[in-house]
Amino acid sequence: MKRLVICRHAKSAWDDPFLSDHHRPLAPRGLRDAPEMAKRLKKRGIYPDAILTSNARRALQTAQITKDELGVGNENIVITDQLYHAGSRSILNQIRHSLPDVDTLFIFGHNPGFNELIEALGQPIENLPTCGQYGIIFEVEKWEDIGAENALFWFFDYPKSEFPDIQ
Repeated sequence: MKRLVICRHAKSAWDDPFLSDHHRPLAPRGLRDAPEMAKRLKKRGIYPDAILTSNARRALQTAQITKDELGVGNENIVITDQLYHAGSRSILNQIRHSLPDVDTLFIFGHNPGFNELIEALGQPIENLPTCGQYGIIFEVEKWEDIGAENALFWFFDYPKSEFPDIQ
């Protein structure tokens, strides 16, 4: 069984009009929400074997905050430019190349790619909000075999959620 937690980056700052999109940092709200969402994962006992993150500053900051809150080592994080502005097919390809000994993978990145990915995996979603987390369980032995046909809803949580869904 493989478990995937899709994590959209926390709220980013827009106060510097000269800063490129790729370099935008987290806003104060994002800096507050990211550790809170990581604490929810910790409370549920959900920890990653590996983290795959976009190299965009806001996604990387969110991943690092989560990693630190969960006590995950730096050796478990992979930073890539392949997730920035990526579509669902490209994101899925990145996930399918995960190491076989990784059973729980956290991936940090962006919309609309993450919304598209969740839907491509047969999971209905209107929007994955900033700092939202969507968990999917796959009844497979290898990441390369994941797809909509073996995807099961696990949980959906986001900062403003009062009653997060989890199974």
